[in-house]
Amino acid sequence: MQNFNWTKLQNGSDIRGIALEGVPNEKVNLTPEIATILGKSFVSWLVQKLNKPAAELTIAIGRDSRLSGPTLMQAVIEGIASVGAAVYDFDMASTPAMFMSTITPGFDCDGAIMLTASHLPFNRNGLKFFTAKGGLQKQDITEILTLAQSNYFEPASSPGKLTKHDFISVYANQFVTKIREAVNHPDNFEQPLKGLKIVVDAGNGAGGFYVDKVLKPLGADTTGSQFLEPDGTFPNHVPNPEDKQAMQSICQAVIEHKADFGIIFDTDVDRSAAVDRVGKELNRNRLIALISAIVLKEHPGSTIVTDSITSDGLTQFIEQDLKGIHHRFKRGYKNVIDESIRLNEAGQESWLAIETSGHGALKENYFLDDGAYLVSKLLIELAKSKLANQSLPDLIANLKEPEESVEFRIKLGVDDFKAHGSRVIEQLQEFVSTQADWKIVPNNYEGLRISCTSACESGWFLLRLSLHDPVMPLNVESNVKGGVAHIVARLLAFFQTTESLDFSALSISV
Repeated sequence: MQNFNWTKLQNGSDIRGIALEGVPNEKVNLTPEIATILGKSFVSWLVQKLNKPAAELTIAIGRDSRLSGPTLMQAVIEGIASVGAAVYDFDMASTPAMFMSTITPGFDCDGAIMLTASHLPFNRNGLKFFTAKGGLQKQDITEILTLAQSNYFEPASSPGKLTKHDFISVYANQFVTKIREAVNHPDNFEQPLKGLKIVVDAGNGAGGFYVDKVLKPLGADTTGSQFLEPDGTFPNHVPNPEDKQAMQSICQAVIEHKADFGIIFDTDVDRSAAVDRVGKELNRNRLIALISAIVLKEHPGSTIVTDSITSDGLTQFIEQDLKGIHHRFKRGYKNVIDESIRLNEAGQESWLAIETSGHGALKENYFLDDGAYLVSKLLIELAKSKLANQSLPDLIANLKEPEESVEFRIKLGVDDFKAHGSRVIEQLQEFVSTQADWKIVPNNYEGLRISCTSACESGWFLLRLSLHDPVMPLNVESNVKGGVAHIVARLLAFFQTTESLDFSALSISV
């Protein structure tokens, strides 16, 4: 392992790698041997952080439906047990469930690992780590990889004990209890979802449990639910609520089965989106508006933290209709969550941190980005709406949505792409200062957001640097037909004066 590049496995606050052969030019770097060392490293890291010997530690491990999951999970278990820590094997699980194992009475695990690579292709896999304080930070992952690189671990005189648990049932039952108590149905306390048809699309990931273990005990008719069986080849569609084909699939299922509500999860259930009874997507700005309406009813005047690409209409809805505060921050679910926590610590009440990707975290739920918790909150409101002869989408009837919304990805053709991208943003700022009807939006934490005020544009754009890739995402929205093309045409005049940018994608819309 001397020449192995451990740093390549770090992806922000996760570990991700290529676990299977089969994709050209992608060499496997997350092998069972590597996974075993990572298991040992996590134990060593916990020993240092918790000041407890390995023999007194208990670590839970679960996985999603990926093909490489069982083999890698066995390897991680062997690594953990070899240095003396006890292991709880949860088999198929969700990322949020793994965190919950660290705080659930009767389990109270010292640490937890989820084997997942979210919605990435079938050949990828990765590890997410948790303690009772939450998901590990970027620096923690760096420390674990440093321990792995040293590869020096004292073997235990006797291996740690391995115990299998059906924790996903324990985790699911919390939603059953929560929904029953929150709806408090006058006639059907045990089955508050009786009379509602709810279809779930799990995308062949780990989210299928929600049908049998949550919805059916609550009385819902789940006819039409699809792709509930775990299958790591993901044969039907990418398990990603942001994917157009995936959303189209659940929308079609709702229409076809005349359902009251549709739910879609990503692979490891830390993200979700929904569909209303007429087959309209409740994702991105709509999902944020809907959960904001619920949260601000419970916590009036509090702050909703979102990522940087949310629409102007959402800000107007949160601040004017709901009388809350919209705090637009950076892309990246960790950034949004950490900012909400920071605001609370500074004395500014914030109960919701949510990204347009579907990562939503609530203060009442440990600021855990949990797709199942998020949809459970929506289902509570759905059942209450039915009791009041109302419709769930009524909550966001006043949300103004853009006429057009597009994201372009502009490639940077230089090695030092972050420095070059920063220079492009500075140059754009100078260019904007010469445009009478373009104004820099204040209090922007990422890239450059510009308000376009002319009647033929009536919108905004945001140019920023990708978190990890040599790409500059450009989001453009307009409240008028053809507005995006007008904005892009003017931006092309600017981009033609820059170097090392591939902006060919922009010409498509003009």
